Amino acid sequence: MTVQDIRAFNRFYTNVIGALDYSRRLYAPYTLTESRVLYELAHSPRTDAADLRTELSLDAGYLSRILNKFEQDGLIERTPSARDPRRRRVTLTPRGRETAALLAERADESVGALLATVPSADRPRLTEAMRTVRTLLSEGRPPRREDVLLREPGPGDLGWIVARNAALYAAEYGFDADYEALVARIVADFAQDHDPRLERVWIAELDGRPVGSVMCVRDEAPATARLRLLLVEPEARGLGIGDRLVSAVVDFARGAGYRDLVLWTNDVLAAARRLYQRHGFVLAAEKPHRSFGRDLNGQDWRLELTGTGE
Repeated sequence: MTVQDIRAFNRFYTNVIGALDYSRRLYAPYTLTESRVLYELAHSPRTDAADLRTELSLDAGYLSRILNKFEQDGLIERTPSARDPRRRRVTLTPRGRETAALLAERADESVGALLATVPSADRPRLTEAMRTVRTLLSEGRPPRREDVLLREPGPGDLGWIVARNAALYAAEYGFDADYEALVARIVADFAQDHDPRLERVWIAELDGRPVGSVMCVRDEAPATARLRLLLVEPEARGLGIGDRLVSAVVDFARGAGYRDLVLWTNDVLAAARRLYQRHGFVLAAEKPHRSFGRDLNGQDWRLELTGTGE
């Protein structure tokens, strides 16, 4: 393979996906780069300009012009970060979220139309070829935080949540099949009946494969959301995925108008408990119990969302 081979492929693929005329392809006034920035903002609730520059390798001046355009269009708000006043936190407005969702829907339709031209029998080959390209071009480079994408679940992802929870909790904590049954019921209830305005699932993706997940669902108590099934694969730990997943749930629950966010866990999950504490959760109650083939100490944690925004 030569440099010219790769450049020829790049020209071919950018033409296939309409990268040079992305706004016309999606019937929107935003270029491919602008749409990517909007996508990152929609999937990274706690983002500032410095984060975006790092994640997308954008020139500071170019990114500033894009954000100025978004602000003029009413898509974003910029406020000082409570964690570092020298930084500016960038968040989507309701109009921004609607625009990002519309662009995502149109992008899915565009890719779906492209995929429809590929015979079903050839799609596994295409998937494997794309995975091979990603693997070879990232060989030897350790994964970075910015390589992790938070997205909504696709076909098969809910089943993956059940399978990986069952396998990991059996391997790491000795949980039996009762835990898999519990996870399966939780996921099935969500799949069969959920309100997307009030309930959501996030999948953390790294190099094209899921490596983490979390759910936000309605609780029985009024104005209360429940965080469920937080999971990060062992090989992906240390990249801040758990923190991003919990942040996504907290921000979503607050934006949806919930008053409280609660969760149930067991004290053997020490790393998860420390993560919840960092996000402001407070231990509300605990009780010993016998479940999943183990003697455990169950814990209820609560986060008051009203008046706790950054």
